[in-house]
Amino acid sequence: MKVVILAGGLGTRLSEETELKPKPMVEIGGRPILWHIMKIYSHYGFNDFIILTGYKSHIIKDYFINYYNRYSDITVDMSKNTLQIHKTRHEPWKVTVLYTGQDTMTGGRIKKAQEYIGNERFMLTYGDGVADININGLIKSHSDSKKLVTMTAVQLSGRFGALIIKENNVITSFMEKPKGEESWINGGFFVCEPEMFNYIENSDHVIFERAPLENIAKDNQLNAFKHTGFWHAMDTLKDKKDLTDMWLKNQAPWAIWMEGNKNV
Repeated sequence: MKVVILAGGLGTRLSEETELKPKPMVEIGGRPILWHIMKIYSHYGFNDFIILTGYKSHIIKDYFINYYNRYSDITVDMSKNTLQIHKTRHEPWKVTVLYTGQDTMTGGRIKKAQEYIGNERFMLTYGDGVADININGLIKSHSDSKKLVTMTAVQLSGRFGALIIKENNVITSFMEKPKGEESWINGGFFVCEPEMFNYIENSDHVIFERAPLENIAKDNQLNAFKHTGFWHAMDTLKDKKDLTDMWLKNQAPWAIWMEGNKNV
């Protein structure tokens, strides 16, 4: 199953970092948050990624093109013009990087990936949020629900979109940014059937979290996978600092692939 990651936004609330790089390339402990997200999926055996880029897309492309050399031990003999690679650190990843437009909205970006996804189930998430999510449990919830889309729902007060969830975990209403007290919110980590593309117009201006998700919910086709564990988005410098502190202290709950070694 392919994993699609939205990685094209500007990250304006992280402007101190994102003036030079796209938001998914902002680092936690020396590695981009995008790498952390991919490691979560890879831990469960999902290694086929489609990265949807926009702002400063070339930085993401260069990262993967040079990944092999970046994390290898080498000797460069400049007198002989030779390069010797001693020890490599690699991932079992297949990575497709799509430039989906500088100003394209989330729905428009996803629509542009349709031809690469094909007529098959796929996973989707944002390139700025990590969680200790059970991907196998997420997929089982989706399969059992028989809905078009499963959204991971997390509990956090504040600036995100609230969900109305019935007892059978069907999301009947989706509001992108309501006012109100703490509630279930959109935590990303979606599982989608290909028919969900029918809800997205072929336009760069479509916001996935507006009409497409709202209409999928109205049609009783949006399932909730309730995640009560760790989840954290990186929207501000404080978020970056908090996540980095967790990583450096070996207390990063999302790093489910690690066995006491941050460099795994």
